[in-house]
Amino acid sequence: MSPGAVALCLLLMQTGVYGFGTELNLEFNNDFPCKKAGSQKHEDITQRAILNTTLQACHALALADGKDFSFPPQPFTAESVAAACPGSKSSKRFHQTIKFIQRMNRLVDSSHVSDPEYHFDNEKFAEGRRIITGGLAIVKASNKEMNFEAAREKLGEITHPLQDFYSHSNWVELGNTLPNTNLIRSGTSIGNMADLSRATCRNCDGDDCTNNILEDLEQERILTSGYFGFSKPEGKCSHGGFLDKSKEIEPKGGINKDEMDSEHGHLHTEAANVAVAATSDLLEDIRGAAGDRTFLQMMGISGKALCFVIDTTGSMSDDIAAVRTVTSSIINSKVGTEDEPSVYILVPFNDPDFGPLTRTTDPNIFKNAINSLSATGGGDFAEMSLSGLQLALTGAPPNSEIFLFTDAAAKDTHLRSTVIALIERTKTVVNCMISDVPIYRGRRQIGNDHHQQQQQQRQRRSVSSYVQLYRDLAQTSGGQTIEVTKSELSEAVTIITESSSSSLVTLLQAARSPGKAENFIFTVDESLKNLTVHITGRSVAFTIISPSGVSQQSTDTAGSLITASQTVGNFKNLKLKTEVGLWEMKLVSTNPYTLKVIGKSPIDFLFDFLEASEGSFGSFDVIDHRPRAGVKGTLLLTVTGIISATVTEVILVESSGSGNVNGKVRDVGGGDFLVQFNRIPSEEFVVLMRGQNINSSSRSSGTFQRQSSSSIKASTVTVTAADTNRVFAPGETLSVPFSVKTSGAGGTFTIQATNDRGFTSTFPSSLVLDTGGSANGTVTLTAPVTTTSGTDVTLTIEAESPGGTDTNYLVLRLSVLKTVTDFTAPMCKLPSLQSNCTENCSMSTWKLSVQVTDGANGTGIDRVSLRQGNGTMNTSLAAGNDNITLVSYTASCCSPDVELLVVDGVGNVGTCSYSVPQTPTDNSHQPTAIPAGSLSTKAVQSFLLCLGITILGLNLPFEMGIN
Repeated sequence: MSPGAVALCLLLMQTGVYGFGTELNLEFNNDFPCKKAGSQKHEDITQRAILNTTLQACHALALADGKDFSFPPQPFTAESVAAACPGSKSSKRFHQTIKFIQRMNRLVDSSHVSDPEYHFDNEKFAEGRRIITGGLAIVKASNKEMNFEAAREKLGEITHPLQDFYSHSNWVELGNTLPNTNLIRSGTSIGNMADLSRATCRNCDGDDCTNNILEDLEQERILTSGYFGFSKPEGKCSHGGFLDKSKEIEPKGGINKDEMDSEHGHLHTEAANVAVAATSDLLEDIRGAAGDRTFLQMMGISGKALCFVIDTTGSMSDDIAAVRTVTSSIINSKVGTEDEPSVYILVPFNDPDFGPLTRTTDPNIFKNAINSLSATGGGDFAEMSLSGLQLALTGAPPNSEIFLFTDAAAKDTHLRSTVIALIERTKTVVNCMISDVPIYRGRRQIGNDHHQQQQQQRQRRSVSSYVQLYRDLAQTSGGQTIEVTKSELSEAVTIITESSSSSLVTLLQAARSPGKAENFIFTVDESLKNLTVHITGRSVAFTIISPSGVSQQSTDTAGSLITASQTVGNFKNLKLKTEVGLWEMKLVSTNPYTLKVIGKSPIDFLFDFLEASEGSFGSFDVIDHRPRAGVKGTLLLTVTGIISATVTEVILVESSGSGNVNGKVRDVGGGDFLVQFNRIPSEEFVVLMRGQNINSSSRSSGTFQRQSSSSIKASTVTVTAADTNRVFAPGETLSVPFSVKTSGAGGTFTIQATNDRGFTSTFPSSLVLDTGGSANGTVTLTAPVTTTSGTDVTLTIEAESPGGTDTNYLVLRLSVLKTVTDFTAPMCKLPSLQSNCTENCSMSTWKLSVQVTDGANGTGIDRVSLRQGNGTMNTSLAAGNDNITLVSYTASCCSPDVELLVVDGVGNVGTCSYSVPQTPTDNSHQPTAIPAGSLSTKAVQSFLLCLGITILGLNLPFEMGIN
């Protein structure tokens, strides 16, 4: 049975069917936004397909690793799938990935509302397919380069037209219950499409449109889709719905199945089912091209990233040695466990260089990269630390934790706002490990003459200002700035080992500069383990009070609340006795300090601010930039790691401690909550959430508290970009139009545009805005001809108000892709299949030899792997012919089937299946190559029957060549 058949069965087994409603439809009722009722969403179709395909990948990976795997109960959820998959302790990243892909799907309706090819309207079948296959090429190329954010963005975009095909065309009306898999493959037949002059519809009978498609289309198996807008060719069907004016033109009515009450809403459930299966086919093709491990990384089923940004100038030898030690410790203790890092990232920097970025899933490759670092050079006191940090922020997954090691100032301080924008956008934590600063880079000895003593005093005075930059970055991100001597560094880096857990959550975080006496409270719930307090600052006294009233002061080393403590430099690490309930912590200091309370728990949250959409649907979109300051705001919050939770409070806590803004919370289902605020603070703030586990044994133990790590800064400035092509080829120049708008005072606004690849770019250095006005500009980027296909480029556009009092930004992902001309899947030829199988299968073996080729004009074989089979496979290149890959396979006769998965250089996927005869033989077979994810009627029906499920009228798609 093919993997696609299994996937379809799982899809059909799930209770409830979702559908085609679009956008985040939020309408304000009684001052609260709520989801539009009665429609089934693109988002839910997408989620169902992701959950099923992810489970299949996790199942296959577990089997390949020899591990047990249990499918969770129906209906699948992000929590249950993440828990079932190996190597995933937290569902937060998986949730975040699903929501991002859903959002990219939803945005097609607002950004391409007038483009019929994005919806398969107006019989734009060939054009719609080009969007899907072109986007699919970008997804595969991005995955190959581990640029997962770019892959997710394009994946979400192409799932929308793919799903719309089944709602907007007559595919379902023709009796098809399986997807049209040729929609994801160029150079194949989509079907017999209606000519422009051919009539396709008649008038509906009043409000009854069940029979408005002409009968000859079904008889001749002709494809059509509805027209949308103000006009249509004579005799053509309309899309229908309240926004479509063409439905009033004869033939009147429509054929869309977007909702249950649409003109063809009686087929909404059937269309949604096939759309889910089609989305699964797309994901299976991507999975086959990427491989299971890479696919799961793209989906966010993985541990935390381990990311180092390291100064490599002469005085950093001790720091590099400390990093080597902690790297070995993490690799030795965590590889093979649930806390194994999902990806390892290293960015070195010095002056004038930074990079390259090393990104790998292989711990040995990472260890070798660390071991190859050497501390050399020096001279200038400042280094390219922010350039290295920018590269790491764009190369690491969102919600990562980065450790920056340096003993010098930043030379590239002009990137400060860019780095802060990337921190806010990715919600990444940055920890700065600052070791003591020698006067001359590369030297350890300081002379005693008067001139050198004066120079030393001047540089000591400068230390405070340069360290403050790192403190600001760390504070914005929710990280620590740990200031130590070289001899203390090894002890300080133990924080990295603790921070590598994927289930780490933040309960409370605060920073005070200047310091002051203040009381902080936080709630510990029953799910929390490893309760830890981090304090940075000099001469900070504290008192901890537990829920039971027991207290312990910083001077009391014999107390019962602190189970372990560590003090190194300005950093204090306290391990607390875990006790459920309300804790209090009193801090006293006149020096600046930070406080962070963390622990391990599956319960966490995601959030995004919303704004009114400029599309035609009057709804709301997630914003990518800072929210507007001083006005009402709306936040969409998702609780992760628990399905039995309610949110009781959401508070915007001003970072200075000067005030809070409480929100009104509404549960909109599925773990989502909409929160409305009367005012967005003008100063930096964090999001604090309190909730209740409704299945907890008691209210006190079920109450939980979580806080965002990174701070948010609101703005009266907005930066937006036109929705234009964001894909360009090596050697080409791409133009990105953008707009800057202010709700405050006008003047000359400073513009800065940076990209993480160092591509040559142009942009206006300033724009003049009237009060409350806007202005437009354009950024151009040129990709070098040597750029690798699949490279993503992160473009950050910033606008700063006159005087530098207010800034905002826009972060865009661009893709560089070589033109794809190879659309043919690899093929297999079987020279021999030999077996000595007997009735006692355990005592005999069989073997085969296969020649795999991608054709004379193909891109070559990239990978051959086993999709089914427990035998041993070896591959080699044919002597004298690099276009042929030789595959040998040997297995026990107790494992009589094998399926090879073959991927070429651009991600075209072929599968070749063979079965051993039950009697000894030496046979040759004709080649068998089946596109990954294709379904056969027999396979689907057989599998469904074995589960007691019967589907009537299961028909093959016409002219699709499915084997």
